[in-house]
Amino acid sequence: MPSELNLAGPTPLSITALIINLGIGTVLSLTAYLHFEKFGSTLSNRSEFGKVLPFILLTTTLIITVVKSSLALSLGLVGALSIVRFRTPIKEPEELAYLFLVIAMGLGLGADQRLPTIIAGITILIVVALIKSFKGQEPNRNLYLSIDWKDTSNSENRLDAINNIILKHVKTDEFELRRFETRGQDLEASYFVNIPNVESLSSLVDELQNNFSNMGVTFIDQDQMPSL
Repeated sequence: MPSELNLAGPTPLSITALIINLGIGTVLSLTAYLHFEKFGSTLSNRSEFGKVLPFILLTTTLIITVVKSSLALSLGLVGALSIVRFRTPIKEPEELAYLFLVIAMGLGLGADQRLPTIIAGITILIVVALIKSFKGQEPNRNLYLSIDWKDTSNSENRLDAINNIILKHVKTDEFELRRFETRGQDLEASYFVNIPNVESLSSLVDELQNNFSNMGVTFIDQDQMPSL
């Protein structure tokens, strides 16, 4: 075997290229962070979650830059990652999508594919912003409706009766039961609903409380939630 063939030996690592990639990654990650904070629609704290995006992008860039210079390092990375466990659940698909985006950017920069990474990353963010902007032009009011009720009458089909009243006042294509829990006479339910206007909201509350005594109703306006 020729002595020049050394698959396990590291190839020279360009510090200049690494600095350039990290600089571009910093700009892209901050752009993704601001984009998520402005256009994100998750119920979680968007500002705090967005601050994680630069760490992930820059760390991914560093890892790919280092391991691509050595076959031994790349094989070792597979073994190292096999013992890593992330215990924090990602509850919203939108959060997962942003994580995939910054990881993909980090992979591209680590592989020195700067121009494709910049073009693709910015294009994806622009497309998402346009979709969010067009959707935001509709007169929607996205709310989380939480109901707690102590049913002393022990009536049957309690959930169906509540759903029928809610459907009178919300847009049926944006009505989703997110959580339902019952213990004896106690009933708790959470919905994601789209209320057309404030009048419909007031009518919904009045009808629920008139038909079901001892019912507590709570609304959370997702669109106006503080990001701090």
